[in-house]
Amino acid sequence: MTQVKAPAWVPVLEYSGSPPILGRRTMPMTMTPVTPPQLEIGLSKLCFILIKAREFDAKVEPLDLDAGSNPGDDDEREVLEDYPGDATQQELFDAIDGLNVDEQIELVALTWLGRGDFEAREWKQALATAREAHNARTAAYLVGTPNLGDELEEGMAALGLSCADVEMNHL
Repeated sequence: MTQVKAPAWVPVLEYSGSPPILGRRTMPMTMTPVTPPQLEIGLSKLCFILIKAREFDAKVEPLDLDAGSNPGDDDEREVLEDYPGDATQQELFDAIDGLNVDEQIELVALTWLGRGDFEAREWKQALATAREAHNARTAAYLVGTPNLGDELEEGMAALGLSCADVEMNHL
């Protein structure tokens, strides 16, 4: 009988010439919960930026430049179209630019974490790298990051953070 070595939280499969079956655990079944780091940026600020980033990420080039169109007939698509004067980009930029330096550094580090440049266990290293790279163009850099909302959400999830409660309060 062959046993496959696995992490403590994975049940061990035992092979005995027949298809694999779930066998008895040879290691204790305990998982260490991830404790999120204490962030300088508040969760409500972070979630506001995430929501604004999602709104901005959803914008598309206008398809119909006919100003006489009826929004009801167009299934309200105009909301997703990026017209001059649309405040979504400026709101996102202002929200990021209004953060203090430490909050901006955390936001960049979260983005990099969500993009896969760092792993959760490398959080301090991500912060140090973001601190070294910080400059006056942080807001422009982040606003110009494709899929910023997704990357922030992934970075937050890697650290055990979520906007679920904050989003429910805004609905």
